[in-house]
Amino acid sequence: MNVNFKGTGVALVTPFHKDGSIDFKSFKKVINRCIDGKVEYLVPLGTTGESVTLNKDEKNAALDFVVEIVEKRVPIVLGLGGNNTSEIVNQLSHTDMSGVDAILSVSPYYNRPSQRGIYQHFKTIAGACHVPVIIYNVPSRTGSNILAETTLQLAEDIKNIIGIKEASGNMEQVMNIIKNKPKDFLVISGDDAITLPVIACGGDGVISVVANAYPREFSDMVRFALEGNFEKARKLHYKLMEFIHALFADGSPGGIKAALSIMNVCQEHLRLPLVGVNKATLNKLTTLIND
Repeated sequence: MNVNFKGTGVALVTPFHKDGSIDFKSFKKVINRCIDGKVEYLVPLGTTGESVTLNKDEKNAALDFVVEIVEKRVPIVLGLGGNNTSEIVNQLSHTDMSGVDAILSVSPYYNRPSQRGIYQHFKTIAGACHVPVIIYNVPSRTGSNILAETTLQLAEDIKNIIGIKEASGNMEQVMNIIKNKPKDFLVISGDDAITLPVIACGGDGVISVVANAYPREFSDMVRFALEGNFEKARKLHYKLMEFIHALFADGSPGGIKAALSIMNVCQEHLRLPLVGVNKATLNKLTTLIND
Protein backbone atom coordinates (compact mmCIF):
# COMPACT_ATOMS: atom_id res chain seq x y z
CA MET A 1 0.00 0.00 0.00
CA ASN A 2 2.97 2.32 0.45
CA VAL A 3 2.95 3.33 -3.20
CA ASN A 4 -0.42 5.04 -2.66
CA PHE A 5 1.17 7.52 -0.30
CA LYS A 6 4.10 8.65 -2.41
CA GLY A 7 3.70 12.09 -3.91
CA THR A 8 1.42 14.82 -2.61
CA GLY A 9 -1.14 14.40 0.13
CA VAL A 10 -3.25 17.40 1.07
CA ALA A 11 -3.87 18.34 4.70
CA LEU A 12 -7.44 19.45 4.02
CA VAL A 13 -8.95 22.53 5.60
CA THR A 14 -12.37 22.19 7.20
CA PRO A 15 -14.45 25.13 5.90
CA PHE A 16 -16.82 26.80 8.35
CA HIS A 17 -19.82 29.09 8.06
CA LYS A 18 -19.77 32.35 10.01
CA ASP A 19 -21.73 30.66 12.81
CA GLY A 20 -18.98 28.02 13.16
CA SER A 21 -20.85 25.11 11.60
CA ILE A 22 -19.13 23.04 8.92
CA ASP A 23 -19.62 24.42 5.42
CA PHE A 24 -20.09 21.18 3.49
CA LYS A 25 -20.76 22.92 0.17
CA SER A 26 -17.36 24.61 0.31
CA PHE A 27 -15.78 21.42 1.66
CA LYS A 28 -16.89 19.64 -1.52
CA LYS A 29 -15.25 22.41 -3.59
CA VAL A 30 -11.97 22.01 -1.71
CA ILE A 31 -11.99 18.21 -2.13
CA ASN A 32 -12.77 18.26 -5.84
CA ARG A 33 -10.30 21.08 -6.45
CA CYS A 34 -7.52 18.96 -4.95
CA ILE A 35 -8.47 15.81 -6.84
CA ASP A 36 -8.82 17.75 -10.12
CA GLY A 37 -5.35 19.16 -9.35
CA LYS A 38 -3.97 15.60 -9.51
CA VAL A 39 -2.82 15.21 -5.92
CA GLU A 40 -2.16 11.64 -4.85
CA TYR A 41 -4.22 11.48 -1.63
CA LEU A 42 -6.19 13.51 0.90
CA VAL A 43 -5.71 13.93 4.65
CA PRO A 44 -8.85 15.15 6.45
CA LEU A 45 -9.15 15.96 10.17
CA GLY A 46 -5.54 16.88 10.78
CA THR A 47 -4.03 20.06 12.19
CA THR A 48 -5.00 22.07 9.09
CA GLY A 49 -8.54 20.70 9.40
CA GLU A 50 -8.82 22.15 12.93
CA SER A 51 -9.69 18.68 14.22
CA VAL A 52 -9.01 19.63 17.83
CA THR A 53 -11.98 22.02 17.72
CA LEU A 54 -14.41 19.47 16.26
CA ASN A 55 -16.59 17.29 18.46
CA LYS A 56 -17.08 13.56 17.91
CA ASP A 57 -20.24 13.92 15.82
CA GLU A 58 -18.67 16.59 13.63
CA LYS A 59 -15.60 14.45 13.03
CA ASN A 60 -17.75 11.50 12.02
CA ALA A 61 -19.85 13.68 9.73
CA ALA A 62 -16.76 15.23 8.13
CA LEU A 63 -15.15 11.83 7.53
CA ASP A 64 -18.34 10.35 6.08
CA PHE A 65 -18.64 13.38 3.78
CA VAL A 66 -15.05 13.13 2.54
CA VAL A 67 -15.46 9.41 1.81
CA GLU A 68 -18.72 10.09 -0.04
CA ILE A 69 -17.33 12.90 -2.19
CA VAL A 70 -13.99 11.22 -2.92
CA GLU A 71 -15.71 8.04 -4.21
CA LYS A 72 -12.41 6.11 -4.11
CA ARG A 73 -10.82 8.45 -6.66
CA VAL A 74 -7.81 8.89 -4.36
CA PRO A 75 -6.75 7.30 -1.06
CA ILE A 76 -7.83 8.89 2.23
CA VAL A 77 -5.51 9.20 5.22
CA LEU A 78 -7.49 10.05 8.35
CA GLY A 79 -5.96 12.32 10.97
CA LEU A 80 -6.43 10.45 14.24
CA GLY A 81 -4.08 11.14 17.11
CA GLY A 82 -3.71 12.80 20.47
CA ASN A 83 -2.13 12.66 23.87
CA ASN A 84 -4.39 10.00 25.41
CA THR A 85 -3.34 6.61 24.04
CA SER A 86 -6.33 4.66 25.35
CA GLU A 87 -8.77 7.24 23.96
CA ILE A 88 -7.19 6.92 20.48
CA VAL A 89 -7.59 3.14 20.69
CA ASN A 90 -11.22 3.71 21.71
CA GLN A 91 -11.76 6.06 18.75
CA LEU A 92 -10.31 3.48 16.39
CA SER A 93 -12.84 0.92 17.58
CA HIS A 94 -15.77 3.34 17.18
CA THR A 95 -14.83 4.97 13.86
CA ASP A 96 -16.11 3.65 10.53
CA MET A 97 -12.83 3.00 8.74
CA SER A 98 -14.34 1.39 5.67
CA GLY A 99 -13.36 4.31 3.41
CA VAL A 100 -10.02 5.00 5.08
CA ASP A 101 -6.72 3.77 3.61
CA ALA A 102 -4.40 4.80 6.48
CA ILE A 103 -4.28 7.04 9.54
CA LEU A 104 -1.93 9.91 10.31
CA SER A 105 -1.28 10.01 14.05
CA VAL A 106 0.48 12.94 15.69
CA SER A 107 3.01 12.39 18.44
CA PRO A 108 1.52 13.02 21.91
CA TYR A 109 1.46 16.71 22.76
CA TYR A 110 1.57 18.54 26.10
CA ASN A 111 2.41 15.35 28.08
CA ARG A 112 5.98 15.52 26.71
CA PRO A 113 6.60 11.76 26.96
CA SER A 114 10.02 10.13 26.89
CA GLN A 115 11.19 8.37 23.73
CA ARG A 116 10.19 5.07 25.35
CA GLY A 117 6.72 6.50 25.98
CA ILE A 118 6.42 7.67 22.37
CA TYR A 119 7.47 4.21 21.15
CA GLN A 120 4.91 2.45 23.34
CA HIS A 121 2.21 4.97 22.34
CA PHE A 122 2.59 4.23 18.64
CA LYS A 123 3.07 0.50 19.18
CA THR A 124 -0.26 0.40 21.02
CA ILE A 125 -2.07 2.42 18.33
CA ALA A 126 -0.65 0.30 15.51
CA GLY A 127 -1.72 -2.86 17.32
CA ALA A 128 -5.30 -1.60 17.48
CA CYS A 129 -5.42 -0.22 13.93
CA HIS A 130 -6.54 -2.31 10.95
CA VAL A 131 -5.13 0.11 8.37
CA PRO A 132 -1.54 1.37 8.00
CA VAL A 133 -0.26 4.05 10.37
CA ILE A 134 1.82 7.10 9.42
CA ILE A 135 3.33 8.76 12.47
CA TYR A 136 3.58 12.55 12.60
CA ASN A 137 6.47 14.41 14.17
CA VAL A 138 5.84 18.14 14.66
CA PRO A 139 7.81 19.37 17.69
CA SER A 140 6.73 23.00 17.22
CA ARG A 141 3.19 21.94 18.11
CA THR A 142 3.70 18.93 20.40
CA GLY A 143 6.55 20.17 22.58
CA SER A 144 8.60 17.01 22.01
CA ASN A 145 10.62 15.55 19.16
CA ILE A 146 10.51 11.97 17.92
CA LEU A 147 14.22 11.24 17.63
CA ALA A 148 15.48 9.51 14.50
CA GLU A 149 16.43 6.48 16.59
CA THR A 150 12.85 6.13 17.84
CA THR A 151 11.40 6.49 14.35
CA LEU A 152 13.80 3.86 13.00
CA GLN A 153 12.99 1.47 15.83
CA LEU A 154 9.26 1.83 15.15
CA ALA A 155 9.91 1.30 11.43
CA GLU A 156 11.89 -1.88 12.10
CA ASP A 157 9.66 -3.38 14.78
CA ILE A 158 6.11 -2.58 13.69
CA LYS A 159 5.18 -3.42 10.12
CA ASN A 160 1.85 -1.61 10.32
CA ILE A 161 3.74 1.68 10.79
CA ILE A 162 4.58 2.48 7.18
CA GLY A 163 6.00 5.99 7.32
CA ILE A 164 6.53 9.29 9.07
CA LYS A 165 5.39 12.81 8.31
CA GLU A 166 8.50 14.69 9.39
CA ALA A 167 7.95 18.32 10.35
CA SER A 168 10.84 18.82 12.73
CA GLY A 169 12.57 21.12 10.24
CA ASN A 170 15.81 19.33 11.12
CA MET A 171 17.31 18.18 7.83
CA GLU A 172 20.06 16.22 9.59
CA GLN A 173 17.41 14.22 11.43
CA VAL A 174 15.43 13.69 8.22
CA MET A 175 18.55 12.47 6.40
CA ASN A 176 19.42 10.13 9.27
CA ILE A 177 15.99 8.50 8.94
CA ILE A 178 16.22 8.26 5.15
CA LYS A 179 19.72 6.76 5.29
CA ASN A 180 18.89 4.06 7.84
CA LYS A 181 15.20 3.25 7.30
CA PRO A 182 13.79 -0.04 5.97
CA LYS A 183 13.39 0.01 2.20
CA ASP A 184 9.61 0.53 2.06
CA PHE A 185 9.29 2.94 4.99
CA LEU A 186 8.06 6.33 3.77
CA VAL A 187 9.64 9.63 4.78
CA ILE A 188 7.10 12.36 4.03
CA SER A 189 7.82 16.06 4.36
CA GLY A 190 5.60 17.96 6.78
CA ASP A 191 6.98 21.34 5.70
CA ASP A 192 5.96 22.74 2.32
CA ALA A 193 9.00 25.01 2.14
CA ILE A 194 11.56 22.20 2.40
CA THR A 195 9.73 19.50 0.46
CA LEU A 196 12.08 19.80 -2.51
CA PRO A 197 15.28 19.26 -0.48
CA VAL A 198 13.65 16.42 1.48
CA ILE A 199 12.85 14.63 -1.78
CA ALA A 200 16.32 15.40 -3.13
CA CYS A 201 17.72 13.60 -0.08
CA GLY A 202 15.53 10.55 -0.77
CA GLY A 203 12.16 11.46 0.74
CA ASP A 204 8.88 10.23 -0.71
CA GLY A 205 6.69 13.32 -0.95
CA VAL A 206 4.72 15.67 1.27
CA ILE A 207 1.53 16.15 3.23
CA SER A 208 0.92 19.71 2.16
CA VAL A 209 -1.00 22.78 3.27
CA VAL A 210 -0.25 24.91 0.21
CA ALA A 211 -1.74 22.24 -2.07
CA ASN A 212 -5.20 23.27 -0.85
CA ALA A 213 -4.65 26.46 -2.84
CA TYR A 214 -2.31 25.29 -5.62
CA PRO A 215 -2.83 21.52 -5.96
CA ARG A 216 -1.71 21.25 -9.57
CA GLU A 217 1.45 23.33 -9.25
CA PHE A 218 2.60 21.79 -5.99
CA SER A 219 1.86 18.18 -6.93
CA ASP A 220 3.60 18.73 -10.27
CA MET A 221 6.65 20.03 -8.40
CA VAL A 222 6.67 16.93 -6.19
CA ARG A 223 6.27 14.57 -9.14
CA PHE A 224 9.09 16.24 -11.08
CA ALA A 225 11.35 15.95 -8.04
CA LEU A 226 10.47 12.28 -7.49
CA GLU A 227 11.26 11.64 -11.16
CA GLY A 228 14.65 13.34 -10.75
CA ASN A 229 13.71 16.29 -12.95
CA PHE A 230 15.01 18.91 -10.57
CA GLU A 231 15.23 21.64 -13.19
CA LYS A 232 11.44 21.69 -13.61
CA ALA A 233 10.86 21.04 -9.91
CA ARG A 234 13.01 24.01 -8.91
CA LYS A 235 11.07 26.37 -11.17
CA LEU A 236 7.80 25.50 -9.47
CA HIS A 237 9.42 25.50 -6.03
CA TYR A 238 10.74 29.04 -6.42
CA LYS A 239 7.50 30.18 -8.05
CA LEU A 240 5.60 29.15 -4.90
CA MET A 241 8.24 29.98 -2.29
CA GLU A 242 7.10 33.52 -1.47
CA PHE A 243 3.48 32.39 -1.28
CA ILE A 244 4.42 29.58 1.11
CA HIS A 245 6.27 32.01 3.34
CA ALA A 246 3.27 34.36 3.46
CA LEU A 247 0.91 31.45 4.09
CA PHE A 248 2.52 30.65 7.43
CA ALA A 249 3.55 34.19 8.46
CA ASP A 250 0.56 34.65 10.77
CA GLY A 251 -0.27 31.08 11.69
CA SER A 252 -1.84 28.03 10.10
CA PRO A 253 -4.53 27.26 9.04
CA GLY A 254 -5.38 30.97 9.14
CA GLY A 255 -3.13 31.64 6.17
CA ILE A 256 -4.49 28.93 3.90
CA LYS A 257 -8.09 29.81 4.76
CA ALA A 258 -7.38 33.44 3.91
CA ALA A 259 -5.87 32.34 0.59
CA LEU A 260 -8.85 30.12 -0.22
CA SER A 261 -11.19 32.98 0.61
CA ILE A 262 -9.32 35.26 -1.81
CA MET A 263 -9.68 32.49 -4.41
CA ASN A 264 -13.44 32.22 -3.68
CA VAL A 265 -13.13 28.56 -2.66
CA CYS A 266 -14.33 28.90 0.93
CA GLN A 267 -14.69 31.53 3.63
CA GLU A 268 -11.83 32.23 6.03
CA HIS A 269 -13.72 31.50 9.26
CA LEU A 270 -11.82 29.63 11.96
CA ARG A 271 -12.83 28.34 15.37
CA LEU A 272 -11.45 29.89 18.52
CA PRO A 273 -8.85 30.00 19.86
CA LEU A 274 -7.68 30.53 16.27
CA VAL A 275 -8.41 33.83 14.55
CA GLY A 276 -7.86 35.15 11.04
CA VAL A 277 -4.59 36.53 9.73
CA ASN A 278 -3.59 40.13 10.25
CA LYS A 279 -4.17 42.77 7.58
CA ALA A 280 -0.55 42.85 6.40
CA THR A 281 -0.56 39.10 5.74
CA LEU A 282 -3.95 39.28 4.05
CA ASN A 283 -2.72 42.07 1.77
CA LYS A 284 0.43 40.12 0.93
CA LEU A 285 -1.53 36.96 0.08
CA THR A 286 -3.97 39.00 -2.02
CA THR A 287 -1.11 40.55 -4.00
CA LEU A 288 0.62 37.22 -4.57
CA ILE A 289 -2.57 35.45 -5.66
CA ASN A 290 -3.74 38.22 -7.98
CA ASP A 291 -0.38 38.92 -9.64
